[in-house]
Amino acid sequence: MKESTGLRVVDLVIGYDSPLHEPFTFSVAPGDVLAVVGPSGCGKSTLLGTIAGLTPALGGSIEIGGRDITALPINERRVAMVFQEALLFPHLNVRDNVAYGPRRAGVSREEARAEADRLLTWVDLEGYGDRSIEQLSGGQAQRVSLARALAAKPDALCLDEPFSALDAPLRSRLAQDVLAIVARAGIPAIHVTHDPDEAAAMAHGNPGGSILSM
Repeated sequence: MKESTGLRVVDLVIGYDSPLHEPFTFSVAPGDVLAVVGPSGCGKSTLLGTIAGLTPALGGSIEIGGRDITALPINERRVAMVFQEALLFPHLNVRDNVAYGPRRAGVSREEARAEADRLLTWVDLEGYGDRSIEQLSGGQAQRVSLARALAAKPDALCLDEPFSALDAPLRSRLAQDVLAIVARAGIPAIHVTHDPDEAAAMAHGNPGGSILSM
């Protein structure tokens, strides 16, 4: 469990040349999920990208664990993202995909692969380490993507419509799994979706969850 005061956003202005939305102010406690819901093009992904450092903020502040990250480069923010597509490396097996981040950070091969196996157990893929990416279903690939994000030991997790390509029953199951994993990891998470039912499931699936409508 991480020692963290969570994610705090104050008067955050997102956009490119001009603001896309009124300023945002919200907080997400460790282990909780904020579900952000709204139609395509309203700025949901831009909000995540601004928190992660992909897009500069036009104003306001972002704090994670009491640390102001508003002006930090992406590699210093300790924010992990999971996208609509799993974006796994096809030339690496499942275990080495998950171990990629720690290896890049200088962790030994043995330690990184051991951590990958531990995280694969977390996402209900124990024993899948030696499989190729081509052998995975869509839901399994997203679980690997989530494990890879957690392997970086982030202080916050951003989920950009990670279930959108999956069928309804699988989306529901993965939503419950993600809630449990976020709670276990003890990190704040933001989950973006255009589906109000999915937003409700993510927000109401943990005691401190909430919904932000855009």
